[in-house]
Amino acid sequence: MKKRYFGTDGVRGIANNSPITADIAQKIGIATGLYLSNEAHQKRVVIAKDTRLSGYMLESALTSGFTSVGMDVFLLGPMPTPAVSLLTKALRADLGVMISASHNTYEYNGIKIFGSTGYKLNDSEEIEIENIIQNIEQLDISTKGIGKAKRIDDAQARYIEYVKGTIDRKLTFEGMKVVVDSANGAGYKVAPQALWELGAEVVSIGDKPNGLNINHEYGSTSLKNIVDRVKKDKADIGIALDGDADRVIIIDEKGDIINGDSLLAIIASEWQSLGKLLNNGVVATTMSNIGLEEYFEEKKINLIRTDIGDRYVVEYMKEHGYNIGGEQSGHIIIGDYSTTGDGLLTAIQVLAIMKKYKKKISELSDQMKVVPQILKNFKYDKAKNIDPLDIEEINKIGQLKIGNLGRILVRLSGTEPLIRVMGESRDKKHLNKTIDDIMQIIKKKFN
Repeated sequence: MKKRYFGTDGVRGIANNSPITADIAQKIGIATGLYLSNEAHQKRVVIAKDTRLSGYMLESALTSGFTSVGMDVFLLGPMPTPAVSLLTKALRADLGVMISASHNTYEYNGIKIFGSTGYKLNDSEEIEIENIIQNIEQLDISTKGIGKAKRIDDAQARYIEYVKGTIDRKLTFEGMKVVVDSANGAGYKVAPQALWELGAEVVSIGDKPNGLNINHEYGSTSLKNIVDRVKKDKADIGIALDGDADRVIIIDEKGDIINGDSLLAIIASEWQSLGKLLNNGVVATTMSNIGLEEYFEEKKINLIRTDIGDRYVVEYMKEHGYNIGGEQSGHIIIGDYSTTGDGLLTAIQVLAIMKKYKKKISELSDQMKVVPQILKNFKYDKAKNIDPLDIEEINKIGQLKIGNLGRILVRLSGTEPLIRVMGESRDKKHLNKTIDDIMQIIKKKFN
């Protein structure tokens, strides 16, 4: 069955447009609560949000839906997505909900749902919830009772203490100057506070949310401000989070950008040396750079690729027993500590490695040699129904054109009306021509 509301990472869209409306959010709350109705105990749900203005609307609607079917709601306020995963387990809740559209700008919003174990719901569970939504008008909820809602005042402190506890307590970041960019999003309080408590000198930017400026000119997808600030303040490192703080991009002391592939290389190498890298492997996606693959071959670390989306990385890790995985975009999953990407946790691990070896972040990241990569997007009319077989055919054409000099990946975005084209090759001239040819084919077919 094709899902109507849920995409690759929960439900997402423009606020006050289907499916991100108060009505549908309330139905998601009701349907998800009813999905759990076979369990005898009093059911609980944890809800957090990022800093978008529409978060108030969706938080209220979800709370209404959940309480109407007898669930007790614990409201965390603005908190990172990984904190929801953590506190769902800590508060013995049956569900966790994060209201966020991640790296998208303020007019978007989304709903991500976690089960009691802290893992995001899988496809079959989302389909079951959608089936309930489709028949919701015929359901009688009058016997379900009414739940309560309360705010959890110490949520931020709980999360900060947890991420601090993932490194050696004797280790401090004294003498390190850190620029942290919270994207005017969910990590704007906890990220600078945690780093300061660990001893760093913290320069905080992107920390003045107003409901409309999330991910605007700040954060992991808008890096100019943090690059400039790192160079201006002569900082040791820049840490750029996205709107819900589940991903991170690092800026080195020279102002160069270090993405998720390099972070995977740094962390996996350290964990391998400590004998902590389970199955001697790392789970990444089809987007990860060829350079990461070559680096892991040298280190004799296995690289397993999944479909794009951190949920697919996590599912593979969970099913096959791996504890390090992630995406080039900066979703890094450290399975010993988290069930989802955690930008702050990842940054703390990297800082700890820098401190341990007394090395600059540029020295650590230089171990992996990145193969030149080009990313381009084609925006199509969202009213059009793009056939995945057409995308598959264009992907085959691209791979034939690039030949054995690299690789091409053409795919539909799971969250926006975009066709994404990625190419990699050490032959930059050939790569540019191939990407241009593919973009022309796409424009001709879908304009």
